[in-house]
Amino acid sequence: METKVSHDIVEKWLKAWSLSRKLPLPVRYKSGFKVEVGEERQKIRYVFSELNHDFIELSKQIDKPWTYLKVCASPDEVKNTVSGKWIIQPPGYMMSCFGPMKNSDTNLCEGYRIEYEKYNSTTVIKIIAENGELASIGRIVLVDDLAVYDRIVTEEKHQRKGLATFLMRELEKIALSKGITNNFLVATEQGKRLYESMGWELYSNYTSIVIPGI
Repeated sequence: METKVSHDIVEKWLKAWSLSRKLPLPVRYKSGFKVEVGEERQKIRYVFSELNHDFIELSKQIDKPWTYLKVCASPDEVKNTVSGKWIIQPPGYMMSCFGPMKNSDTNLCEGYRIEYEKYNSTTVIKIIAENGELASIGRIVLVDDLAVYDRIVTEEKHQRKGLATFLMRELEKIALSKGITNNFLVATEQGKRLYESMGWELYSNYTSIVIPGI
């Protein structure tokens, strides 16, 4: 039996997402949430914890481009309920790790150093190469009892050196220092494999749709 997605966890994750990106906090919209993103190619995002009447009705009302609808459901489920004006985006995966991560004994590859930055309940960790290049970066946002990991990126020329694994462990230490062991993120197809190797599990499929502009 599929576990029902927690509306509370989705709300905390979206709040963390907004804090990480220095955006207005989400507001409730019917059974979901709305964030004023304000970017040229993502003006607003609506997020729903389930594929329901509110999501479907909103998909019928919106005609303007670059408003995203996002829902905890599979791409096929969404495709079967919305009109052809909507374009399904690459799949996302809500993932959780409720407890310590695996791969605890990781060391930073020689020739790299780490830097920290803080803002809006967010801690940024950067891994810097010897030549000063940014090799890897990630953020963690603590919202109540949930640690949300956001925008974990390793530059292509610095991949396959264990930097992302080391980065995740360093971010986890921040959560553990506050007594938080509930970890959450939304992964791409590529990132999903890394997180699974560290003990993360799929929490829910996460599908985004948009009407693209010209």
